[in-house]
Amino acid sequence: MTRRSELRELTRVRILTFLREPEALFWVFVFPLVLAAVLGFAFREGSLEPTPIGIIAERPGDATSEAATDALTLVLARDELLSIERFASFEDARKQLTKAAIDVLVIPGAPPTLELEPNKSEAEIARVRILRALELEASGGAEADVRIAPVTEKGSRYLDFLFPGLLGMNLMGTGMWGVGFAIADVRRRKFLKRLLVTPMRRSSFFLSFMLSRLVFLILELLVIVLIGTLLLDVPFRCNVFDFGVLSAVGAFTFAGLGILVASRAKTIEGVSGMMNLVMMPMWLGSGVFFSYERFPDGLQPVLKLLPLTGLNDALRAMMLDGDGLAAVGPELLVQVAWGALSFAVALKIFRWQ
Repeated sequence: MTRRSELRELTRVRILTFLREPEALFWVFVFPLVLAAVLGFAFREGSLEPTPIGIIAERPGDATSEAATDALTLVLARDELLSIERFASFEDARKQLTKAAIDVLVIPGAPPTLELEPNKSEAEIARVRILRALELEASGGAEADVRIAPVTEKGSRYLDFLFPGLLGMNLMGTGMWGVGFAIADVRRRKFLKRLLVTPMRRSSFFLSFMLSRLVFLILELLVIVLIGTLLLDVPFRCNVFDFGVLSAVGAFTFAGLGILVASRAKTIEGVSGMMNLVMMPMWLGSGVFFSYERFPDGLQPVLKLLPLTGLNDALRAMMLDGDGLAAVGPELLVQVAWGALSFAVALKIFRWQ
């Protein structure tokens, strides 16, 4: 056989092998088209998106302060690129600012005060738009006079909001990949066929993966939390036991999802693609980098049902506000429901071969 014919036949075999893997075909051809369509829709040409800002009376309940707030709200509302939300309490307004649901908090006065995160580009855009609206209102084109109040105190920074989200995303990634990839690797090495002849229960097989993840979870959380609290000065105001229980529930939830995804996948490529498909909506919509409240109102109830959304909300409530397990009960229920359902379905559809 000549070198040319040898290379031709080997190439033909590789092509036929690739075409027999539907997972690979999907991720090579279909997924890029879907992703391009979604990104094209998200970044299509059109009008600029309004900047969300908040406004609160300087002295809530005071008639003079309320009147000044009404007047300033009317001025800012004339700029179509400013989306204004009125708050009744400073605490609620500051929470929305910390969650990145609004970019700037405006407090009327002489001059008005703009509370913002100094290192955020969105906050700078909001500041410029507010100044433009005030300058248009001023007579003779006078420069607007405002006072900038950078938000730097511990617990109120964007970093404090971001860190629990990254922690939740890490629990999701390691839980799903650590368990799902391990099961797919065992199947790839044909080891599952040997286990088929043993009296081992499927539930015991799955639980062994989940419990092994718990061993590494303790060290993983210890390192990440120490880095956040000691180096980044992120607050940790909750009980250590409550935090551990929440993290363990979250880890088991995503381990259950990882088992479900890997229960039928035959190749590493297949389980990798399915993992990314399951995790992508949570990366974007579960409030990791910015509040999910920025999405349309009709979509928010769906986003709140995602397991990572509940975990992120509970982590922030514990770490930033000092809440206990009872206060994050609804979020824990979402976690338990996802974990139990995923585990039950995985037991049903799993095949040893």
